[in-house]
Amino acid sequence: MQKILNYINGALTEPVSKQYIDNIDPSTGEVYSICADSDERDIELAYQAAEAAFEGWSNMNINGRSKIMLKIANLIEKNIDKLSLAESIDQGKPLWLAKNGEIPRAQANIHFFATAIEHFASEAHSMGTHALNYTLRTPIGVVGCISPWNLPLYLFTWKIAPALAAGNCVVAKPSEITPMTAFLFSELCMEAGLPKGVLNIVHGLGPKVGSALVAHEKITAISFTGGTKTGAEIARIAAPMFKKLSLELGGKNPNIVFADCDFEKAVTESVRASFTNQGEICLCGSRLLIERSIYDKFKDAFVKEVKKLKVGDPLLNETKVGAIASKMHFDKVLSYVELAKQEGGTILTGGKAFSPEGRCAGGYFIEPTVIEGLSYNCRTNQEEIFGPVVTLQPFDNEEEALMMANSTTYGLATTLWTENLSKAHRVAANVKSGLVWVNCWLLRDLRTPFGGMKQSGVGREGGWEALRFFTESKNVCIKL
Repeated sequence: MQKILNYINGALTEPVSKQYIDNIDPSTGEVYSICADSDERDIELAYQAAEAAFEGWSNMNINGRSKIMLKIANLIEKNIDKLSLAESIDQGKPLWLAKNGEIPRAQANIHFFATAIEHFASEAHSMGTHALNYTLRTPIGVVGCISPWNLPLYLFTWKIAPALAAGNCVVAKPSEITPMTAFLFSELCMEAGLPKGVLNIVHGLGPKVGSALVAHEKITAISFTGGTKTGAEIARIAAPMFKKLSLELGGKNPNIVFADCDFEKAVTESVRASFTNQGEICLCGSRLLIERSIYDKFKDAFVKEVKKLKVGDPLLNETKVGAIASKMHFDKVLSYVELAKQEGGTILTGGKAFSPEGRCAGGYFIEPTVIEGLSYNCRTNQEEIFGPVVTLQPFDNEEEALMMANSTTYGLATTLWTENLSKAHRVAANVKSGLVWVNCWLLRDLRTPFGGMKQSGVGREGGWEALRFFTESKNVCIKL
C-alpha cells in the first residue's frame, strides 16, 4: 500500500513516530493508502531545514528562483494525467473536473508567481530637493502554509507559490483528508532541483501538526485556508506571538437573480455555481435569491436542470457530482438537510444519500439537493454547509435582496444576474463580499485580490497582495 511520506530537507522521510493514518477513497469508502501521522517533532525538523535553507534561497537572484519554479510548473503540466487521477481518487471530485480545472490551476499558480517576481516593483517618494524615500521589500523568513481538502493541489500551490517566489522558505501542511497530490508534488520539486529545505511538507492531523506549526515561535507568518472556527483558533494562538496572518475562511454566498437577467444563462450558471465539486468550494452560491416575479419560472427551470446531474463514479466522464470528501463531512451535510426539514423547508429534489451501482456502492454520495420555504435567517441559511445543498428564496426588491444577502456573518463572494448596468454597479458596491461576479461565476484573474469580509477571513491573497503579505516593507529615507 502506498505510503505518503513527509518531504523534509529535500528528501521523502517517514514521520518520527513511524505511525500512519488511513487515507480513504471517498468514492468507495475503502482505505487505499496510508499517510504520515506526524507531530511537533516533524515540524521542528522541517523548521530547521527551512531555516538552514533560507539564506541561500532568499539571496538567490530573482531569475534563479523563477527558473526553478517554472520547472515545477512545467512538470505539473507534464504530469497532468497522473495528478488529475490522484486528485479524483483522493478527494472524490469528477476526474474531468480535476483535469480541466484543478490541476491546470495549480500549474498556473506556480507559473504566475514565478513570473510575477520578475515584474514586482517597489515604491519611491521624492521630497523634492530635500530627500528621497524608497521602499525595500524583503522575505519574512520561514513561513507556515496550511491548505484545505476541497481543492487540494489548487489551494496548496496558491499558498506556497507566492511565499517561495518572494524568497521565503516554507513549512506546509496539506489536509490529512486529501494528502496525495501534495505528496506527488514533493516528488516534482525534487525532480525540478528545488534546493533542499526551501519547501517542507509535513503530513498529519490538524491538532498535532497544524497546531505545532501555528505555535512554533520562530515561524513568522501563517497563511491558512479552511473553516472559520479553526481560523479563530489560529488567530488566538498566533496573534499574541505577533505573527503575520492571512486567513481565508468560510462562506455562505448569495446568488442574486434579478428579473431582468439573461434567464437561460442565469439558470445554467447557477446550477454550476451550486454543485461544482459537490458544492465543496468556498465560492459556491448556496443561497439563491430570486426576484419574485420570476421565482416560479426560475425554480422550475433550475430544478429541472439539477435533476439531470448524474451522481456517481468520479472516474466516469458522464459524472457531474462525485463523492463527498469524507464520511464525517458526508454525515454533516446530511444533518443539515434534516435541520432544513425541521425548520420548515421543502425538499424540491435530492435530500438523500445516494448509492451508485458497482465499485462505488460503499462511497459517500449525496443527491444534489434544492430546498425552498425557509426564512432568510434560519440556521440552514446562515451556517456554512459546504456540500450539494442549495436553498431558494424570493425577494421583492433590491433593498430586500441586499438585506438577505448581507444577513450572514460571512462575506466571501456574491454572484449577480442582471442586464441593468446601473443596478449591477449599485448592488456590487453595497453587498458585503470580498468578491462579486456579475453575470458569471468563478471567472478568476490571478492578478486580482482574493479574500472575504466579516468572518470569511483576514487579509487578501492573489497578485501583488500575496507577494506583499510574504514580505516585510522597509522605508529608506536619503537626505539629499
